[in-house]
Amino acid sequence: MRHHPTLDEVEEQYFKDHPEEIGPYLSEIFDEYADSGNSAALLASLQVIARVKKITERAKDVGMTQQGLQKALSDKGNPRLDNLNSVMRALGYRLAPQQLKRPE
Repeated sequence: MRHHPTLDEVEEQYFKDHPEEIGPYLSEIFDEYADSGNSAALLASLQVIARVKKITERAKDVGMTQQGLQKALSDKGNPRLDNLNSVMRALGYRLAPQQLKRPE
């Protein structure tokens, strides 16, 4: 039987092949989250990037257990702000405010 890759597997392979796209992708998923409030979509996307960057293998560097990190980034996860900040730092990024554009 042939294995057909899942969307997550396709995304993961894309970012392994094009690591320069991770930064713009992170900006995009946080922009989408700011507009939609869909935390499950944000966490699913972060989970893909975490696998690409292999931070689950270095969970202690993030200050979490591997199981805790996986749970925090799951679709049912609700990570604390400090956990999310630790994940972003492990990815090589930081959380930063961005002023909203107001309609004139």
